[in-house]
Amino acid sequence: MEFPKRHSLISFLLFLSTFIVQHFAAVNSVGVNYGTLGNNLPPPAQVAQFLKEKTTIDRVKLFDVNPDILLAFAGTGIFVAVTVPNGEIPNLVNKKYARRWVGDNIKPFYPQTKINYVLVGNEVLHWGPQNLIDNLVGAMRSLHNALIRSGIEGVNVTTAHALSILESSDPPSLAKFRPGWDKGDLAPILQFLRQTKSPFMVNPYPYFGYSPEKADFALFKPNPGVTDKFTKKLYTNMFDQLIDSVYTSMKKLGYGDVDIAVGETGWASAGETFEPKCTIPNAASYNGGLVKKYNQGAGTPLLPGRKFETYIFALFNENLKPGSLAERNFGLFQPDFTPVYDVGIMRGTAGVPDQPVPTPTPSVPTPPSPVPKPPTQGNKKWCVPKAEATDAQLQSNIDYVCSQSGMDCGPIQANGACFNPNTVRAHASYAMNSWYQSKGRNNFDCDFSGTGAITSSDPSNGSCSFLS
Repeated sequence: MEFPKRHSLISFLLFLSTFIVQHFAAVNSVGVNYGTLGNNLPPPAQVAQFLKEKTTIDRVKLFDVNPDILLAFAGTGIFVAVTVPNGEIPNLVNKKYARRWVGDNIKPFYPQTKINYVLVGNEVLHWGPQNLIDNLVGAMRSLHNALIRSGIEGVNVTTAHALSILESSDPPSLAKFRPGWDKGDLAPILQFLRQTKSPFMVNPYPYFGYSPEKADFALFKPNPGVTDKFTKKLYTNMFDQLIDSVYTSMKKLGYGDVDIAVGETGWASAGETFEPKCTIPNAASYNGGLVKKYNQGAGTPLLPGRKFETYIFALFNENLKPGSLAERNFGLFQPDFTPVYDVGIMRGTAGVPDQPVPTPTPSVPTPPSPVPKPPTQGNKKWCVPKAEATDAQLQSNIDYVCSQSGMDCGPIQANGACFNPNTVRAHASYAMNSWYQSKGRNNFDCDFSGTGAITSSDPSNGSCSFLS
């Protein structure tokens, strides 16, 4: 009779330890976005080993569903969030398609790989087009139901939002979601998240709100702070201000009880001459301050003591990312695992995995494109398509921009000054830049779901003059 009792006790302890690991480890450390746009990056198995043995990072977020990475993280105990491409959203509304997608992309890896989130698209409301926005909640519901029907109950479904969803964020007490998106799109999303106990994921970037006079406020450096005159709350950093603006906006819709998670935030450690904010000291100050704040568990003025699940952008410097130099320098680590700077996530002395890092493969040549005009004076910037963007993605960008009120796409219509060359890429370049210039020339206005890049070379050609 003693054996069954002892066996039951052991079983219970094993169950308890598994429960603790699965349900509490995810809130003990800052996570990182694991991008793969580089030809010199180490194999996923080495990355998984490095993160597990040398860092305190206990979760990563992918921008796709990479089977090699999912296999590499099996058995590591590190949580992995995956992202459904934006273009799949309309298909996922179909229940049979959603079940096939889960069967192909999640079930072969779960639970050996601790997948904790499936993100349905990335910043869909910001970039559109409208058919993706209209199908977003339906796709989220369908995918959630497909996971449950497959016996997978530990994976939450959500989606990440750019902070363009906010009409304002200063002061936080007056923040609210943009009209049209608030009740029409965000309320149904928040209702779904409440029902499924999933977090509202946002991408706050003080990096985009930086100005020399607000440098200390953006970088977690000592400063006198800013008081919200309506709540009398003192804000000593821009990150808290943005998070509380999101919370206030959620509360105004009646969803202040839904958790908030940070899908992306970070700072570039190098940039072009027109990006002086991109330095190693600034990146170390922001990301280091973020990690310190997270570990302290101080929360925000409106949400004291709250720890927000947070993913820093990004794990590695990625040498194939198009755009300005800053785009290739958001990483915490070089591809050989050398820290770019210290943010307090290393276990003891920094080290590298036992296996040697492979010799980098030659860079893939960038497809030829029309020779742009040389850089102009005044540090002007333009928004153009990334080299790897597909015609389908770029046509979607054109459709979105040209459907918005106030946007003039006449120059890329037949007989327009920018109709030739008559290619999707050329027309998208004009449309994307027009949007970027008209919306305030913020970096996030040129993202277009990862298909846009900022350049200092004037893309105008012949009689076609691009806005600047």
